[in-house]
Amino acid sequence: MTLSLAEMATEVLTTADGRAKAALSRRHAAAWFAAREAGRPLPIGRASPPLRPSRPEKPELLSPRDVPRRRPGTEPGRLALLHAVAHIELNAVDLHWDIIARFTHVPMPPGFYDDWVKAADEESKHFNLVSDCLERLGSHYGALPAHAGMWRAAEDTAEDLMGRLAVVPMVLEARGLDVTPGMIEIFRKAGDSGAVEALETIYAEEVGHVAYGSKWFHFLCGRENSDPKDVFHTLVRKYFHGALKPPFNEEKRAEAGLPPDFYWPLADEIPPR
Repeated sequence: MTLSLAEMATEVLTTADGRAKAALSRRHAAAWFAAREAGRPLPIGRASPPLRPSRPEKPELLSPRDVPRRRPGTEPGRLALLHAVAHIELNAVDLHWDIIARFTHVPMPPGFYDDWVKAADEESKHFNLVSDCLERLGSHYGALPAHAGMWRAAEDTAEDLMGRLAVVPMVLEARGLDVTPGMIEIFRKAGDSGAVEALETIYAEEVGHVAYGSKWFHFLCGRENSDPKDVFHTLVRKYFHGALKPPFNEEKRAEAGLPPDFYWPLADEIPPR
């Protein structure tokens, strides 16, 4: 029986092992695009995604304040940094499938689903690339503790598609555009060409994911005849826990459709809850 896209998304969300999740994600993405190219698009359908995705027994998930600080100038520190990136990428796989499965009640054009399936496929590739780097260094995803708060934004915006778009791609993924060049330089100085290549791939493709968020956020604002900047500020203040921290990668943010007047007014002004 042919699965709907929402059912495919839920299958990924309920797969615990990281490598298995990434593999299933890539298979479902390939099936979605193959059907589209053949002129027989799969149904979007409806599903009941879990509030939280399935996760492997390891890594141990800790409160952000309890995660050991990384010292990137050392080999263990660089290993910890790669492990943190792998954890972010695995969460991103689930975030992109979750936006597909959770909001099928909101009428959206086919391109919305194309964009997020493509993003989920790329995040799966990113997780595999960073996991490969860890394994080349004699480690693996799950060997170190990780941040327990990664899914909080998804839970907070589980009933608000515009809130999800504002906080996940337009804030959290945009932050990746700010910090990834510095990470690339750390591994370049250490002579780790494999990690540099993986991070450069991630950096190039994350621009597109932020752009998808901006595009569909503006689409929904247009449908409601709302001012995108004002709505963005309202939703970030409502859902984001913490402050937007400069420095910002203004060039890449602009490339992704995020002008400075979206994020600078929010910098360091949002009090923690």
